[in-house]
Amino acid sequence: MRFGILGETRAWRDGGEDVPLGGPARRALLALLLVRPGEAVPADRLAEGGTAGHALHSQVSRLRAALGPDAAIERTGGGYRIAVRPDDVDAGRFERLADAGREALRDGDAERASALLREALNLWRGPALADVPHSETEAVRLEERRLAALEDRIEADLRRGRHRDMVPELRDLLGRHPLRERLAVLLMRALRDGGGRAEALVVFEETRRRLADELGADPSADLAALHQDLLRGDPTPAPARPPAPLTALIGREDDVEGVADLLTSARLVTLTGPGGVGKTRLSVEVAGRAGGDACFAGLAPLRDGAALPRALLGALALREAALHAADAAQGPEDRLVTALADRSLLLVLDNCEHVVEAVAALAGRLLAACPGLRVLATSREPLGITGESLWPVRPLDGDAAVRLFTARASAVRRGFTADPRVVRRICAALDDLPLAIELAAARLRTMDVGDLAGRLDDRLGLPSRGSRTADERHRTLRAVVAWSWDLLTGDERRAAERFTVFAGGATPDAARRICGDDSGALESLVDKSLLELADGRYRMLETIRAYGAERGEPLDDARNAHARHFLELAQAADPHLRSADQLGWLRVLGGEHDNLLAALNWAAEARDVPTGLRLAASLPSYLWIRGGSVAAQAVRLLEVMGPVPPGLGEEYATCVLHAGSDAAGRDVWRRHRVAAEAALEAAWADGNTGRYPAVPFLWMMRRADEPDAQSAFALVLARRDGADPWARAAAHFIAGFGPLATGDAGDAGREFEAAAGGFRALGDRWGTALALDALAGLAARRGDRAAAVALTNEALVLTGELGALDDTADLLVNRGDHRIEADREAARADYERAAAVARRAGSPTYLAAALRGLGDIALLDGDVGAAERLYTDALARFDPYWIKSVGGRATALIGLGRVAAARGDHGTARSRYREAAGAAASTGAFFEGARAVEALAQLEAAEGEPERAARLLGAAAALLGVPSGTAPEALAAHPAAYAEGAALSRAEALRAAGLDASVIGAVSAR
Repeated sequence: MRFGILGETRAWRDGGEDVPLGGPARRALLALLLVRPGEAVPADRLAEGGTAGHALHSQVSRLRAALGPDAAIERTGGGYRIAVRPDDVDAGRFERLADAGREALRDGDAERASALLREALNLWRGPALADVPHSETEAVRLEERRLAALEDRIEADLRRGRHRDMVPELRDLLGRHPLRERLAVLLMRALRDGGGRAEALVVFEETRRRLADELGADPSADLAALHQDLLRGDPTPAPARPPAPLTALIGREDDVEGVADLLTSARLVTLTGPGGVGKTRLSVEVAGRAGGDACFAGLAPLRDGAALPRALLGALALREAALHAADAAQGPEDRLVTALADRSLLLVLDNCEHVVEAVAALAGRLLAACPGLRVLATSREPLGITGESLWPVRPLDGDAAVRLFTARASAVRRGFTADPRVVRRICAALDDLPLAIELAAARLRTMDVGDLAGRLDDRLGLPSRGSRTADERHRTLRAVVAWSWDLLTGDERRAAERFTVFAGGATPDAARRICGDDSGALESLVDKSLLELADGRYRMLETIRAYGAERGEPLDDARNAHARHFLELAQAADPHLRSADQLGWLRVLGGEHDNLLAALNWAAEARDVPTGLRLAASLPSYLWIRGGSVAAQAVRLLEVMGPVPPGLGEEYATCVLHAGSDAAGRDVWRRHRVAAEAALEAAWADGNTGRYPAVPFLWMMRRADEPDAQSAFALVLARRDGADPWARAAAHFIAGFGPLATGDAGDAGREFEAAAGGFRALGDRWGTALALDALAGLAARRGDRAAAVALTNEALVLTGELGALDDTADLLVNRGDHRIEADREAARADYERAAAVARRAGSPTYLAAALRGLGDIALLDGDVGAAERLYTDALARFDPYWIKSVGGRATALIGLGRVAAARGDHGTARSRYREAAGAAASTGAFFEGARAVEALAQLEAAEGEPERAARLLGAAAALLGVPSGTAPEALAAHPAAYAEGAALSRAEALRAAGLDASVIGAVSAR
């Protein structure tokens, strides 16, 4: 006889039949006896189960009669015992299997551990000792063992490589047990190893805060150690993985093997076929089985081919330089090439047919430039480029179609059986198209198979024998979708039609709000295979979405509701993006990125300018940190705007800022820039705080390299004593560069410290990292390299938490520069790691900076040829239009000058130094300009001209604003010459260095 107390108390005979146990008192009595089978249970403990006094003996007698001789209940001392073995009770078997599973885990056998622990957990049917009142102690113990076994099973599955599969379950468990640190550790590991490093850091931050708020405790050693491990690792972007299949793939085994084999020899494979034939599902299966990295890019939401490069950047989780590089020569395609050039990756491009020309052009470029890249495309037509291999995806064969129908029917009707001939007739009527079969099978929840067959015959007619064209099959699919649609209730149809306004799916809350679902229609649509619910989001297949968008009433009302919802989301998120909550809110907005763009597009199409302007104004902080552009949407909005709506001047200026972040919006920026800046100044005049504290700072960053940028700087600096704490911190940060340029390190340091303190108090990692980097540069200038390295390390932790690859690469280069004099090998490691991060990020500028650093190392090692190659490569990669490239280009030019000097070619060296000084000083980078003039002085000293060298050292000091410490012997020998040079103006210093009049004029204008 077997017994169960993990749920309702049950007893089963060996044949499997239930033993009738009687009422609650008798089930409670048996449960208490079974807690420790074979051991005596005191009568008073049994009485706590609801059977007291003389009634206890009566209940024991009745229980003996029910169980019979197979489970004797014996009187012993002051209580009773039941003569069964621990393994006869589900709780005993559970604990034995759980212990064995944990032991297998300790031995490193994850497969066996997972199997044993699953078997143990499957014994649970409900809460432990569900029939026993007042059983807290033993029930709590068993529930704790259950949770520990669940954690062990998840641990085993993580060791088996099922990282992403475990995330939804772990999120649910941590939500129900928020203070259980092992669950937090497991979730962080699952996210980290599945590519979600930034998400793992969010989990740590949320757990740390809960522990502090509710227990007043710090994270455990394991949790803290994992956090440190996450921070030490490179913030590798996690490409969008293929969506996790909800069901098994049926009938495509040969296709999967064939496509996978073809991809070993062909770098571009296109799956072709009609809609609904299963191209996407096949691509997901192939990508899931392919070795190495894979990235899935769904192209169905794209409006046109122009958006393709940015869509791929998003799928690759690459940050795009958005608001501060309007005239950048390096566009998103260049960034993709840089990111993929040295990477082995399978890129899945799904649903290419509506942007096939753009896909063909971009795929051709990427494949030519990136030898480790393979592309798997799905399209109703070929891409039509050299090197493409086609794999036609045909309807299922007859047997596979029947198996698919039967499997899907069994999922909605348990125990489904039907005449195979009827099922085959249904599948044939559906042209054996998998999507059509799934839609039809889902209807068996409410109709029988004969009725289904008859309705399909009436609707479609029996198909003719032989092959049919793709177009005809697509018409068949549309007919099946229409048939499924017509069978929906009014509420279901309305919800489905309104759901089509979403791009990239929707959370349940958003879906209910926009679809007006008060009747469970969304859940019903999932049951009928018109929606999928996975990873906490509803999604609609593109074939069904396209059909639904054509149906019913115009969807203007739904689109308006969609735009309002995502405007409210963006407005709610914006202040949190400048606080300690920024990681969580970045994840929220990142998940809704496509919906935010769709809302902006609709605002422009509907000429709803106020909504569009407000939404655009709520996104700059998100786009600055995450990377991305809404330039195209901003341009369209400005084109339909007319006069600036009253009270929305600040929003208008922000929209102009967005438009100016892309070369395509250059003309719009020029037309609107003056009016937009005036609107921004008015919004922030007379001590007003404005509604968007980050916008003046970002406006200034956009205008930093323009000749008349002083008004933009003044707009930020006026906030130094304002009411908004973030704007104050940003103003202090900008204010530090003024005294820095004039050589007042004390004032600069005080401003940067104030900025760092302000950003840190808010919890803004981004701003804090900027300020710390500035302080590190200041420390390096005064010769305190150790402090510079320590400050940069702190900044690297913060950019690591944000997953900001560009900034991490930049900081690594800076740390290498701080280390190069004292520890050449540490600097080399920093430059090499920076180069690797920059390549993954697709950042030509930061890759160039890392190569420049490696050139410095090569020169110090005496390898002049390698140094020249590295400097030349770096120069070719620096973006000449971006202010962040100015110092790097100047330093690379100085390096090439040193290479020439090492070869005795002083003429070339002098030319390179002057080019570097002019390039730097004309854009205000006087530190790098002074270094170039110092290099000229060294050249003069090498040529036996110490007095001229001293004068140039003084000129370098004039440029820098502080005395130079280079070549002290020249200063000692010719102090008057040095003093003469130091007394020059910046323009005069450049003239003394031999620069031409055009450069000197640009410096004078500053």
